[in-house]
Amino acid sequence: MPTLLNRYATPFITGLFLVSLVSGVALFFHWGSFAFHGMHEWLSMVLIVPFVLHVWKNWRPLLNYIKKPPMLVAIVVSLVAGLAFALPAMTGQDAGGSPQRVVFEAFENGALANIAPLFGHDGEGLTSVLRGNGLTVANPDATIKAIGEASGKSAFEVIGQIAAVKR
Repeated sequence: MPTLLNRYATPFITGLFLVSLVSGVALFFHWGSFAFHGMHEWLSMVLIVPFVLHVWKNWRPLLNYIKKPPMLVAIVVSLVAGLAFALPAMTGQDAGGSPQRVVFEAFENGALANIAPLFGHDGEGLTSVLRGNGLTVANPDATIKAIGEASGKSAFEVIGQIAAVKR
């Protein structure tokens, strides 16, 4: 069995890397994200198995390679590049985040009266409809987040109900 695993580790790394490469480029340029997102995430996780087998198979040569400056430089540059993307999000200093998140937060913190026209209603009319659907709406100036909290629902669920009653 070890010879079988050793024989296929590198070819699987190559094949799965190519899938990850193509799906990563497609996701970056937003080409068919719905088709590539799951593929990219799951097959990148599967890529870990042949990578570990490859490292195991080539442990001694890898140790010699790690001692040389190019490997150390590559690892440090890769970690710094990763941290450059992760640190702002982890420390809350991200300048806005994804556009979808920014829009959702604007809706979540927006007053019902301001959001209602986007769905073909006025504030009073949408307040009545949402109350009829069982949500607790203090007044048209209540935020989506406040309506959700008062109703025991998430802001996402409240926005879903608003979208469902669009005229």
